[in-house]
Order: sequence, then C-alpha cells, then structure tokens
Amino acid sequence: MAQSSRNRRSRGWIPMNGPARHVLDTICIIVGSFIIAVGFNLFFLPNGIASGGVSGLSVLGEAWLGLEPAFTQWAFNIPLFVLGFLLLGKDYGIRSLLGSIILPLFVLMTKDWPIPTANPLLASIYGGICVGLGIGLVFRGRGSTGGLTILAQVIQKISGLSFSLCVVLLDGTVIILAAFVMSMEQALYALVALYVTGKVIDTVELGFNYTKVAYIISDHTESITAAILQDLDRGLTKLNAQGGFTGDDRTVLMVVVGQNEVTRLKTLVQTVDRDAFVIISNAHEVLGEGFKRQV
Repeated sequence: MAQSSRNRRSRGWIPMNGPARHVLDTICIIVGSFIIAVGFNLFFLPNGIASGGVSGLSVLGEAWLGLEPAFTQWAFNIPLFVLGFLLLGKDYGIRSLLGSIILPLFVLMTKDWPIPTANPLLASIYGGICVGLGIGLVFRGRGSTGGLTILAQVIQKISGLSFSLCVVLLDGTVIILAAFVMSMEQALYALVALYVTGKVIDTVELGFNYTKVAYIISDHTESITAAILQDLDRGLTKLNAQGGFTGDDRTVLMVVVGQNEVTRLKTLVQTVDRDAFVIISNAHEVLGEGFKRQV
C-alpha cells in the first residue's frame, strides 16, 4: 500500500498525456508567446536590440528595410515550420505550429504599446527577463515558438553537431549582422539580452529551489545510513563502487537533500565517521517523493 501511494505521488497532479495536460500546455504556449511579444515590442524593438533568433532578424529588417517585424517573423516561421514538419516529424511540427503563428500575431497586436525606457542597457535586461520568462513558459508547455530553433534542430540532424552549438552559431550570426546593420554597441547589448534570456529560461524551467546531491564514502556506511534515515528522514541509494588505487569493493551512499539540510547532513556524517569522504554538488531539479511533484 505504501509503495502504490509513493507511485501515485511521483506521477504528479496532472497525467502527462491526458486532456488536462494538453489544455495546460496550450495555455502555457499562449501566455508565454504573449509575454515574449510584450518584451520584444516594449524593450528590444524600440532600442534596436537584435538578440538572436527570428525576432532578432525582424529587428534588423525593421531597422534596415523598414519591414513590419510581425510580417518578417511570419515570413521566416512558416517556411521553417514546414521544414521542421518534413524533417523532424509530425509531433514536433504540431507543437511548433501554435507558437509560430501566435507569437507574430501578438507582436502585431502590441506594437503600439507605450515604451517604458529608451536606455538600451535597461532594455536589454528587462527585455531579456520578459523574453526568457515567455520562452520558459512555452518550453514548460512542451512547445516552441518556431524560428531558428527549428533550423538549429535541422542542422543538428544533418550535420551531427550538438544542438547547443547550432543555436550559438545561428544566434551569433544574427548578432554579427546587428553589428554591421546597426553598430557594435548594439551588438553588445544584444549579447547582454541573450545572456539574461538564457538565465531566466533556466530559472523558469528548473525553479529557484536548488537541491544538493551528496556522495558519501566511508568504512561505516551502515551507521551513516541509519543516521540519515532516522535523524535526517531522507532516503538514500547505495551504489556499488571499487577503489581505484586499492581495488577494494566499496559502497557509496547517494542522498539528495534540500539546501537547508546540507549542514545537518555533514554534521551527521562527521559524528559517525570523521574520516568520511563527502562530495556535495548542485542538483538543479529533483522530481519525486519528498521533493517537487511532476506537473
């Protein structure tokens, strides 16, 4: 009975492929796209910040040729969506369709909103926060806003390069173009915006509550196990290992704790075995019993 209860808790509040999950995904994609559009129109576009992607290309198109950014984004997104649909598969294409269409629509709808700042540094920071928040929500909804993300995945599939490298190459190309079309200073602001966007995306996807994972090597593993289970009230995993120098079989204890429990864990281990070898590192997200539920 206890095991089935743990299994139910670990599955989370909403089934991963049920109707409610699809509704939640759609809401995340729509709200996220709206936030991206607001950040684009209030901060990036009026201050000439082309921080990568199709939105960055639309900033360049507006500055160089006077093109309406929403139409430029549709002009790129629709062919790229078709390309992704053909090369990456139907499932990915369907998830990209909503964001590819609705994001430029929101850009068009919010283009006349008042501009809060003409300071490009502030605009790159605030715009990066808005766009990162929006993209993070879209990703939480298992969707995509289309654009150069699709092209990066196509290049990855064809070339074998890593996805992150493909994204860096494409965004870097847009920022280099910004240096030529506008100025080197604007390109530097674009880099700031791109950095802030990436950090905010990580925060939205992983959350603020960083946890820690500890690996404990000791000759008193049973006593330490009992202390962790009883005094810290945390589960743990025993890993079979072998000493690299001695060749002796060892047991490594792996335990995941909250940040506020790290000191208690170290104290417990030191109390049992002052010579224990302890490694503690960050675990940005932990899903399961005792930690965050899957949504």
